[in-house]
Amino acid sequence: MRMVELIEKKRDGHAHTEAEIQFIVKGLTAGDIPDYQISAWLMAVYFQPMNEEEAFYLTKAMLESGEQIDLAGIDGIKVDKHSTGGVGDKTTLALAPLVATMGGKMAKLSGRGLGHTGGTIDKLESIPGFNTSLTPEAFKAQVNALGCAVAGQTADVAPADKILYALRDVTGTVPSIPLIASSIMAKKLASGADVIVLDVKVGDGAFMKTKAEAETLATLMVGIGNRYGKAVSAFLTHMDEPLGEAIGNRLEVIEAMAALKGEGPDDFKELLIELAGAITYKANLFSSLEAATKEAARVLESGEAYPKFEAFVQAQGGDLNAFIDTPNLEPVLVRAPEKGVIQSIEALELGLAAMHLGAGRAKKDDAIDPLVGLKVLKRVGDALEKGEPLVEVYARGSFDEAAILGAFHITDAKRDTPALILKKIGL
Repeated sequence: MRMVELIEKKRDGHAHTEAEIQFIVKGLTAGDIPDYQISAWLMAVYFQPMNEEEAFYLTKAMLESGEQIDLAGIDGIKVDKHSTGGVGDKTTLALAPLVATMGGKMAKLSGRGLGHTGGTIDKLESIPGFNTSLTPEAFKAQVNALGCAVAGQTADVAPADKILYALRDVTGTVPSIPLIASSIMAKKLASGADVIVLDVKVGDGAFMKTKAEAETLATLMVGIGNRYGKAVSAFLTHMDEPLGEAIGNRLEVIEAMAALKGEGPDDFKELLIELAGAITYKANLFSSLEAATKEAARVLESGEAYPKFEAFVQAQGGDLNAFIDTPNLEPVLVRAPEKGVIQSIEALELGLAAMHLGAGRAKKDDAIDPLVGLKVLKRVGDALEKGEPLVEVYARGSFDEAAILGAFHITDAKRDTPALILKKIGL
């Protein structure tokens, strides 16, 4: 088998066999195939997309290129959730204790943030002492004892994907939907869960800008997961404005804590309820999706899941009292420049604004400031008076107010509040 022949085959629109994809993945992992040939192949895939079978073979090969997490020591059905990334997406922080309170076993491996999207690990590490580097034994023991644990991803999971992604990043082939799907699912399947619920963000603040793109991606990922014998489902969720109010590490933890007490923004609570319902239903903890979702709403609004969050933080070494006692930075108000109705909010611009404050990373080795960020006080469809508070900015010094205001599009026209859940797949 020669790589040039496989490049030509895909260039001409033909499907690869499993053996051919195994050859490619093993060759790139071992360094036997040069970068320029892998790059040429990636461009061929970009213009001649893989079908579901090819994407499954690629996922399987990347998954088998490294460590696979063994969760066999955890009692019951193991569950996981993955978000494709958005602005203000602090879902895991509250979802893990909520699902655990409902009887689920959530074993979650998460990553750090880069660019305009925040990382769960960075957010948890804004809590003093919180340890995200658990040993496999400690990780599984905690899930058995509490029902949830969140740790950093190991470098040994899907190493072929890391090599492939680095080449995609410099060859203009990142947007290929089959390559995105294989990249995500290789890591998720390697994490060992039986049930996986995907939150595929759609809109300005997401990587998938249109509903059609997101639906294609979600359908492909669900198909790959089901072929692998896992119970996988997906939600398409609105990201044309930030999720909730808070953007920034400490601020998002505070908002997650509020949600677990039944407080805070309605859109964030709605997403938690929908995801928790789907996860616990797919884990056979409830006889119907409706019953699971109803119980998720009850548990969240009652505040019953908050003690589980406290136990989760304590189990991983976090000092919640020190976190609560740490004062926030003094916020500066950005006010509405005119009277009108908010037609849209560019979530990407607000995510970038938070990144420039120090809440995110432009480069992988950038330091994070856990205290900086934004609170978006108004939503799409809200009516404004001129001078009304629009955003609270938590900054160490000066900031670009014009960039923040530029994210809000205000006119005299009426605007309905957009739906949060755009579609469900596999439920």
